[in-house]
Amino acid sequence: MRILLFTGKGGVGKTTTAAATALKAAQAGYKTLVISTDPAHSLSDALNIPLKPEPTPIAPNLWGQEFDVYYSMKKYWGNMRQLMLTVFKWRGVDNVVAEELSVLPGMEEASAFLWIEKYYREKEYDLLIIDSAPTGETLTLLTLPQATKSWLTKAFPGQKTAVKTVGFMVRKTTGVPLDKGYQELEGLFDKLEQIQKIFTDPEICSMRIVANPERMVIQEAKRAYTYLQLYGYNVDGIVVNRILPDDLPKDGLFGKYLASQQKYLGEIEEDFAPLPIFKVGHMGQEVFGLDLLEQIGDAIYGDQDPTTIFHDEQPFVVEESKKYYNIKIKLPFISETDFELNKFGDELVIDLNGRRKKVFLPRFANFLQLKDHSFEHPWLTVRLKKEEK
Repeated sequence: MRILLFTGKGGVGKTTTAAATALKAAQAGYKTLVISTDPAHSLSDALNIPLKPEPTPIAPNLWGQEFDVYYSMKKYWGNMRQLMLTVFKWRGVDNVVAEELSVLPGMEEASAFLWIEKYYREKEYDLLIIDSAPTGETLTLLTLPQATKSWLTKAFPGQKTAVKTVGFMVRKTTGVPLDKGYQELEGLFDKLEQIQKIFTDPEICSMRIVANPERMVIQEAKRAYTYLQLYGYNVDGIVVNRILPDDLPKDGLFGKYLASQQKYLGEIEEDFAPLPIFKVGHMGQEVFGLDLLEQIGDAIYGDQDPTTIFHDEQPFVVEESKKYYNIKIKLPFISETDFELNKFGDELVIDLNGRRKKVFLPRFANFLQLKDHSFEHPWLTVRLKKEEK
């Protein structure tokens, strides 16, 4: 089974790209499920077919699904939800408010993981395509297992048996499912760890970033690329969407936009090399429905199989020592050592023969001091000094 996850800044056409890829794969004979993890669902709009919180048939070999956290709570975490509701009602919270509060922070992301784990375990589909939330929320989703890995142990240190024993007594005497709720929470964290292992296996899962040839979008795409690599997720391609044709009048309304578009397309080619870059022209209209999605799928992949692993490489490595962070960055476009390197916050700026490249570092590097650097083609190693304690 293959898993493809599409991410990018809100409004770049991420949902359209995911849906077009799903349709292309289904037409190639893969049994495909495309699912939306974005709380502001638009997948059904792109497909022009109403979707449900369970897989809905769309076309031959193609199903779609939009997550609903309340539906997932009732289906998978009934005891945990009942525990939360009981506690809130016992504290005098109004029924409607208690229902809203029963969905814990992060539960939206966790519910997505549970569904994905289920589909991977059951192997009912050949391909799972995830239309994720915008970049920030996607990173929250993907880092959730790391954030929660030790939470249960820290919350109940050495009290696992006691919680279950006392919880059983509480349930028998009061009806509050404390022990069952704890078991569900424990099982949830186990599955979060399992699915992260799947996501970090490049043979199974690939991330694809969707962008437009615009400055702010490219900046966010670069940050997403850095963080996905940092957490061990394989990015195998960039889809540049809504490119205006060159034959538009240069002195008209789009003159300045076309000039900046060419500049940013060149920047994308250089900054994301050697990642494959797929370019999609602007359709000149709103994109929804299978006919237009088919055209976009053909524009992205042509005769290529959309399930292909287009790239598998780790161009960003962080190594920690006692006093420093050594950050290794693969820069294949640099062929000589005569360049200038500066650091501004969480950005590295490389100046080489009049060309400038910006590399985004993890945010923890924002206040770290640039100590020195070395270059051994194609790897640039930057040494950042830790803050004195």
